[in-house]
Formats: sequence, structure tokens, C-alpha cells
Amino acid sequence: MDNKKRRGFTLVELLVVIAIIAILMSILMPALEAARLRAQDVLCTSNIRQVGLALVLFLDDNDGVMPWVGNSRTDRKCNRFRWFQPGTKTLMPITDTDTYWGVHFYDYVKNPDIFGCPAFRDVAAELIYPTMEATLINTAAFGLNAYSTNRRATEIRSASRFIYSNDHVEPRYDDKERDMFHNTGPGTMNLTHYRTGDRRDAYRFIWRHAVKFNKDFETGGKVNILWLDAHVSWLWETTGDDVPERWFTGN
Repeated sequence: MDNKKRRGFTLVELLVVIAIIAILMSILMPALEAARLRAQDVLCTSNIRQVGLALVLFLDDNDGVMPWVGNSRTDRKCNRFRWFQPGTKTLMPITDTDTYWGVHFYDYVKNPDIFGCPAFRDVAAELIYPTMEATLINTAAFGLNAYSTNRRATEIRSASRFIYSNDHVEPRYDDKERDMFHNTGPGTMNLTHYRTGDRRDAYRFIWRHAVKFNKDFETGGKVNILWLDAHVSWLWETTGDDVPERWFTGN
């Protein structure tokens, strides 16, 4: 028999191996995180495209008239995050302020998850509406252009240049340059409610895709836009000089 003892790893060798693993992890983690974010962006884009298909079906069944979500800033129907009445599986009424506008399309999608964006799930609804549960945002991540309410699609000047929805932090944007991407003219700013108002903490969640910078009011990122003709495109972060108001008003 060979009575020689098998030699094990020394402490120094173990420390070297651990150091090598740590170095490899430090190299791989940023790449893995970037891949995770890209996957989130792809899923979010796919979801809003499905919303576009639901919009097409809705228009076909309703003589080309877009859903009614109130008629003015003081008539804020479908302006929050709820699909169902609290504690039930009963859909919220479309006349309720707390209703999410996606309820209009429930018969066409059946699954509210397509109105979610995984890049948005860290955002608490309390940023805007303190009385609502943060988890509601998981199925209410896209904003609706309030200028669309109860309008016939054929009234819009160009369906391919009319913003119907995008993945804005606001569920229903109806306050011109305070909520929307255009501004009042060269040298001014858009999204003033999020740049200088009481929603400053939510600014980074608007331009949340392909983020490049970690500044409070500069992400270098982009948003998904769903146009009335159901195609989806990106809009890179902007102060609004390159976004005409007619993209929202349809005039």
C-alpha cells in the first residue's frame, strides 16, 4: 500500500483561486446586467406592440372611434392604475378616475401583463399617487395620450404621426409640455412637471431604456412610442425641440 498522504490545497492556493473567480465575476457582471436590461427592453417593446394590435381590433369594432377617457383635464377618467376593483376580479368602471385606461382593451388582450414593462417594476406608484399599491404598476406601465379620447381615427391628420401611447411614467398625459414630449419653443424644456415640479424623482423612469448616464435629468435613454397606425418606434431623450405638438393633438 502507498502510505503517502495526498497533498491538499494550501491556503495561498485557495486565496489565488478565489481572487481569480472574483476578477472573472467583476468582468462578467456588467455584461450580464447589460444583457438583462436589453432583454427587458425587448419584452417591453413587444408588449406595447401587442397593445397596438389590441387598438386595431378595438377600432374595427367601434367604427374607428378611440376609447373615451374623459374630456378635459378636470374630467380625469381612466387616469390611474387599477384594472380591477380592490379585492375582486371585477373590472373597474371606465368612469372611475382610479381606472387604468387599458381596461378598454381587456376583451382583446385578457391578460393585463402586456401593459407591463419589466424595466418599470422597480418604480413605486407612490411616486405619483400615494394612495395606491406599488404593485399596480406591473400591469400599468404605458401612458395614454389624452388627446385621443373619443376621437375618430379618420379625424387625425396622420395616423403614423399621432402618438397614441408610450411607456411614460404618467398613466394619462394631458397637460401639454408638463407631461408631453414637445415644448413651447426652441430653448424651452418639455416635461416640466418632471424636471421642476413635484415629480422630479420620476423623471428617470420616462427615458428608462438604453440608459447611458446616471444624472438626475439626463439618462441618454429612450422611450417606446405606439403610433395610431399601430407601429412602434423609439424616441431618444430630448428637451422637445424636435417633437411637434401635432404628434399629440393630431391637428
